[in-house]
Amino acid sequence: MLDRALALHRSGDSEAARTLYRSIIARDAGNFDALHLLGVITAQGGDPAAGLSLMDRAIAINPGDVAVRCNRGVALRALGRLDAALASFDAAIALRPDCAEAYVHRGVVLRELRQPGVALASYDRAIALRPDAAAAHFNRGNLLRELRQPAAAVESYDRAIALRPDFADAFLHRGNVLRELRQPQAALASYDQALAIKADYAEAHLNRGTVLREAMQLEAALQSYNRAIALRPDYAEAYANRATVRLLLGDFDHGWRDYEWRWSRSGGPDVPRSRHGRERLWLGESSLEGKTILLSAEQGLGDTLQFCRYAAVLSGLGARVLLEVQPPLVSVLATVDGVSQVFAIGSELPSFELHCPLLSLPLALKTRIDSIPAAQGYLQADAARVAKWRERLAAYRGLRIGLAWSGNRQHSHDRDRSIPLATLLAGLPTDFQYISLQKDVREVDARTLHARADVLDLRSELRDFDDTAALCKNLDVVISVDSAVAHLSGALGQPTWVLLPFHPDWRWLTERSDSPWYRSVRLFRQVRAGRWDEVVARVSSELVARLAQSLSSSSARAGTA
Repeated sequence: MLDRALALHRSGDSEAARTLYRSIIARDAGNFDALHLLGVITAQGGDPAAGLSLMDRAIAINPGDVAVRCNRGVALRALGRLDAALASFDAAIALRPDCAEAYVHRGVVLRELRQPGVALASYDRAIALRPDAAAAHFNRGNLLRELRQPAAAVESYDRAIALRPDFADAFLHRGNVLRELRQPQAALASYDQALAIKADYAEAHLNRGTVLREAMQLEAALQSYNRAIALRPDYAEAYANRATVRLLLGDFDHGWRDYEWRWSRSGGPDVPRSRHGRERLWLGESSLEGKTILLSAEQGLGDTLQFCRYAAVLSGLGARVLLEVQPPLVSVLATVDGVSQVFAIGSELPSFELHCPLLSLPLALKTRIDSIPAAQGYLQADAARVAKWRERLAAYRGLRIGLAWSGNRQHSHDRDRSIPLATLLAGLPTDFQYISLQKDVREVDARTLHARADVLDLRSELRDFDDTAALCKNLDVVISVDSAVAHLSGALGQPTWVLLPFHPDWRWLTERSDSPWYRSVRLFRQVRAGRWDEVVARVSSELVARLAQSLSSSSARAGTA
């Protein structure tokens, strides 16, 4: 009967196998194999706690069995009891020092315990014991990717695939690393190989869509995301990614709806809408007349600066508007039209009836490209600070050009959207006074900044965003990468030139040189991925033309006088 149960188990007929294991235990409560295997099938079926209990009973009967120790460790890991899982794998290794499988599982747990060096050693030991262990090479590749050794990770995945040509997961992860290595065609080929093995692999369709999106093959990207969603209708990551493509294409009607899936995806916004009670969530379905509504920041500083404009719209609908934002923005957003009070995230809030995250407001208000509010500007700089900066810059009588060349270094696309200062300055004309708007300057850029007398470094004088806003009001043009400074300057209505990577953020749409979000913004896009030199050359030409226009205007005024 046990052999038959084991055959059913191996064939995938879990229910029939479980029934037979239970029958055996009913006749023989001390049957080690039946207890062990029923524990395994129970844990695999989604109840690791019950499976662990059965395996513990088996161990009490035969404490020297290596397999049950390994399977027990797998169940403990599923329960999040990582230290206990590690101890179980160590016990298996103590019983059989040449157990490669235990070393593989041990490496997985050590990786999750954030002990990468020890984890790597465990994988290496498994491979030394069993060079043909594809799982060891695969997991080693995953760890090497986390350790930012992408080339070595690809080698490990390649070895896993050579040992097991139908290893769809290895093809998927290999594609992910190739994407990080900026090898999009190779990444697509790897995803396609994963799909050839496993046609219903939703993750491969998702990641394939992301590579296509980054290559600006947007319709093809949509097809991949649609396929992922068809295979997994609750696939939040696919909906959220599809939203970015739809919004990039200007399909706001469908894009905003898809964008709500951001709350359900892994690594979603830091401030979930449920924080203030899902029952109070407002998405436009009820009247705001006489209500107090809280608008909450949820993502980066630039997002908050961009979407706080909606406060005036809600106020016009009869609401009292409270704004909850990141601490650095509290003061500069205090004058936003329509806002009654501004609070720092984490501070005590007054009572309110309704709540809406800032980036859900376009959905709630059915925003389309032609109905974006306050595109002419909606922020006001502090007059006293504007005057202070006017005096500070009085000695610089030519055109004053503000520069912001890098954003948040933790941003997932920082390497695409930030520019080394040396690269930016190498292409800009030398006939201008450049003024740094960067508060956070990276070490390599600090050296460049120190060496350039034509770039005024004001880091020590920029106390907060109020200072940055007031400084922007004293500049002729702000040149910025896609960062909070670009949004701040655009929201002030200042002439702002935004430098965009080949694959821009969804809010900048495609091909346009203007922005419906900010009338004062001009967009300078990469035509080829990574080629900032071409973008800076166009900016340089525009600056020279602006200088000529300024000189011409000055001459005309002098002649009139």
